[in-house]
Amino acid sequence: MENSLPGQMPDQVDKVLAQWAAAAPAVDVSPMAVMSRLFRLGKRVEKEMARRFRDHGLQEGEFDLLATLYRAGPPCALTPQQLVQAILLSSAAMTHRLDRLEAAGFVRREANPDDRRSVVVVLTAAGQAALLGALGDYLDVMESFLAPLDTAGRAQLAGLLKTMLLHPDGDGGVL
Repeated sequence: MENSLPGQMPDQVDKVLAQWAAAAPAVDVSPMAVMSRLFRLGKRVEKEMARRFRDHGLQEGEFDLLATLYRAGPPCALTPQQLVQAILLSSAAMTHRLDRLEAAGFVRREANPDDRRSVVVVLTAAGQAALLGALGDYLDVMESFLAPLDTAGRAQLAGLLKTMLLHPDGDGGVL
């Protein structure tokens, strides 16, 4: 198959491409060779990540929010607006996510010492423990999907994907 490496077995995408070639030979479906594999891989990763996050009482978006607070460094606190900008959520979705995490004891809202009109969201010790507990599983899942690639292959793939995300016809890397 033209989309396989030497010695590599055909996959489902190769079969789909062959069907398209037979059904519509004048149509260039070559973008499917890359994008269909990205979609399929993404679904597999999302499914496994969701399972692992559930083991820690989290959803992916909640993990992302906790990680954003943690990466901000001590005191691990940001305003809701800073979180909205960092995670690219609507205000309503952020409020819902914060309510759930606050009910679980993973974050708390406090008066903003720099602006009496707003609050800051603070990562609690329980939130940090949940985040760090899930982080190991998160990285394990990533490693399991990257296992077929050596260091050079990982670097090459990361560079190619970055090129795609930063392409001017794209969204500038914003989801």
